[in-house]
Amino acid sequence: MFTGDRSGDFLYAALHRAGYANQALSRSIDDGLTLSGAWVTSAVRCAPPLNKPTPLERDTCAHYLASELRELLAARVLLALGAFAYEALCRLPEAVGTTKQKRLRFAHGLELALPPSRMPDARGNAPVGSPRTLLCSYHPSQRNVFTGLLTAEMFDRLLARARELEA
Repeated sequence: MFTGDRSGDFLYAALHRAGYANQALSRSIDDGLTLSGAWVTSAVRCAPPLNKPTPLERDTCAHYLASELRELLAARVLLALGAFAYEALCRLPEAVGTTKQKRLRFAHGLELALPPSRMPDARGNAPVGSPRTLLCSYHPSQRNVFTGLLTAEMFDRLLARARELEA
């Protein structure tokens, strides 16, 4: 994901600066990029027209994201890249728990304490129950980066906050 495009250039460079990636660029599946302490996924599994996924595509693919979150129960921080990702996560009990809490409006830097996960993992093991935090960032799209809506400094601060929350 994000491999070989400008959004990926921005994202992987930031992950590298924060110590989550062994290199700053990813050009192909076999370029040697490895992530440590981070997992990159998507709310949709298709390449939608004009790269604009729809709510129907989000809902159709939700079970994939839910499955990944069940595998990542020990993850202490979830980082939503954009409002679409935020909405996708907020719809999943695997991310936000089963309680209905008021959904705050998406904003860069939004930080939400999530209830501990009570979902069994994909193998049926007992729930882990770790507290989690959801952090939000503007998506690292070319438009957001080129217009300055999202800067490297803004994103670096968010990744530094993620590191603090992991401790």
